[in-house]
Amino acid sequence: MCLATSYRPFIIILQEKKPRFKRPSKKHEPKGLSILFEDQDIIVVSKTNGLLTVSTDREKDKTAHFLLNDYVKKGNARSRNRVFIVHRLDRETSGILIFAKNEKVKRYLQNEWGSFDKTYFAVVHGKLREKEGMITSYLVENKAHRMYSVKDAEKGKFSKTGYKVVKESSKFSLLEIYLFTGRKNQIRIHFSEKGHPVVGDKMYGQIDKGIKRLALHAASLTILHPFTKEKMIFKTELPRYFKTLVNN
Repeated sequence: MCLATSYRPFIIILQEKKPRFKRPSKKHEPKGLSILFEDQDIIVVSKTNGLLTVSTDREKDKTAHFLLNDYVKKGNARSRNRVFIVHRLDRETSGILIFAKNEKVKRYLQNEWGSFDKTYFAVVHGKLREKEGMITSYLVENKAHRMYSVKDAEKGKFSKTGYKVVKESSKFSLLEIYLFTGRKNQIRIHFSEKGHPVVGDKMYGQIDKGIKRLALHAASLTILHPFTKEKMIFKTELPRYFKTLVNN
């Protein structure tokens, strides 16, 4: 497990056997999304916090999925172009999302998802006694759609989270997190149950006066391209707001 501490936006592509798409200008990017990479098979974006990944009963249009479907149609309402959901980020979590451009690629990415490297940054309350470690549990969901840990392996799904403390302040700790499994709300639950909830987490933590957002960011994703099978690494910068929380 490699937990680096410096993140700047870049992409590593070892080999390319298909022509690449040009990155669109900022004015053509969907609002709330920054397109990191696009070709015939995938589209990789960085999502702002506050934007849903997919639609809900209450919100249909202001989602990453809807905006990217509109983007790939290029203004042609009759176009059959569309994007397919591979994974999700919570509304208040920012960072990297990948979408497929056809069903075959979607199935490949989902089948291989467990083998891809995924790292996050989070700011949590307090100082952790162990500055680097692993958290494991079995997660289940109750009728209120709230996740929690149980000890019975037959009742819950195994979940594993690795972490390393990057910086501390008097009140908070900045963590780099390696996601071994991708259960719903996994990071938020694990650190809440450890006594160090993610800053700004109203569901599993506490209401923090003056906190602007949930301090959780999907920072890095490494995949094997569905067509070329070459290794691709996507990284984004640590949000500035996270830095201000641990600089006090």
